Amino acid sequence: MKSRSAGRSEASPVRRAAPRRDPARRETAPEEPLDRRKRATHRRAGEIIEAAARVFAERGYHGATTQDIADVLKIRQASLYYYFPSKEVALELVCMRGVEGFYETEKAIAEGPGTATERLSGLIRAHISPLLDRGNFMKVFLAQRQFLPADSRRRVRKVSRGIEALFEDVLRQGQRSGEFRADFDPRIATLSILALMNGCTAWYSREQVSMERIGGEFISLILRGVGAQKTSAKAGRSAHKTRGKRSKISIDL
Repeated sequence: MKSRSAGRSEASPVRRAAPRRDPARRETAPEEPLDRRKRATHRRAGEIIEAAARVFAERGYHGATTQDIADVLKIRQASLYYYFPSKEVALELVCMRGVEGFYETEKAIAEGPGTATERLSGLIRAHISPLLDRGNFMKVFLAQRQFLPADSRRRVRKVSRGIEALFEDVLRQGQRSGEFRADFDPRIATLSILALMNGCTAWYSREQVSMERIGGEFISLILRGVGAQKTSAKAGRSAHKTRGKRSKISIDL
């Protein structure tokens, strides 16, 4: 005969050990909401800089206020200072965004394969293509960067000078290879080419013309100017095709 205590012992359920928690899982779980907040903040920062670029492009730096930027976004003016502490900083952010990636893209073209003529053509197209999605940023960079404080102006100028050097180096290489005329000043030619292309910001939005055609026209015009006669006709052919049956203009240098 079994004792009562033995019966109770046999009938009692076996307790299983609780599953151990993974420390790594416990640590990463709380980070998910934080990651979402970071992404939302980053996205909001981009929207605010876009609004600042629009306001600066339309009203100019001195004619714009942080309240104007806030009005575009339909938020309180004080909320802007979470993203930038002053209008001067906002201008610098807009200017740097205007040329963001310019130098890296154009450096890859300038130092890449191909003849000087081919690389100069690539530089021209790469330089004007951001007008499609960064028109306001480029307008502000070109017309308003002079109002930046001295330190900010130096940082922005460094990017601008780097781009100038890339164009000038390709022009000099073309002269040495015999592709381009030897009787022009590469520095003056560089500044002239950049001025021509940067001038797009003043009229591109109101003209019914594609960026592809503008690029073709510029390539044809610039290559003829530096003396790449044979290649320039081929490079600018796509632009001439868009003219239908209009006669081609012959340029004698």
